[in-house]
Amino acid sequence: MALWLAAKPLMLASKSAARRAVLEAAGIPIEIEPADIDERGIEARASAEGPGMVAALLAREKARAVSARHPDRMVLGADQTLALGQRRFSKAPDRAMAREQLAALRGATHSLHSAAAVMRGGTALFEQVDAAHLTMRNFSDAYLDSYLDAVGDKALSSVGGYQLEGTGIQLFERVEGDHFTVLGLPLFALLNWLRNAGLLAK
Repeated sequence: MALWLAAKPLMLASKSAARRAVLEAAGIPIEIEPADIDERGIEARASAEGPGMVAALLAREKARAVSARHPDRMVLGADQTLALGQRRFSKAPDRAMAREQLAALRGATHSLHSAAAVMRGGTALFEQVDAAHLTMRNFSDAYLDSYLDAVGDKALSSVGGYQLEGTGIQLFERVEGDHFTVLGLPLFALLNWLRNAGLLAK
């Protein structure tokens, strides 16, 4: 019996290698179609909203953009926000900003909000936001520079400058929340919805 029951793969409106790996490891065939939306502009317009609401909005807009181009397909949009108190973080454009962000996060607990939205024909069928709380250890400046040397451009590929599934795990002393939420996807809620929608075997 096949696990994936739909005639076509799930279309993922995200370039995230971590999300792709999570979905493929779960046995869900996917097709990548980047949304190409103005994420920073959307974040700026939603600046009064909480980080979870912003993540949900970004996920929804990604799914909507790709759904408009492929109205017959099931499209998954996903996004993640990072907040330290009232401060919001985005992907760093260069090493200097990645260093500044990591220095701000060390010794403190920040929140990751991961959101997913599924659309077909422009209609929202599923939305979910989950949160995780991560505490960085109080590492030295020398360690921070060594870490950035070790990870190189990977520090620029995700919000906060780290990948918990890689060397970034060494930055932390505690993680509270679901592992997949940290990776950028509320996976269990998504799998449950896909089963109830008849797309995954029960």
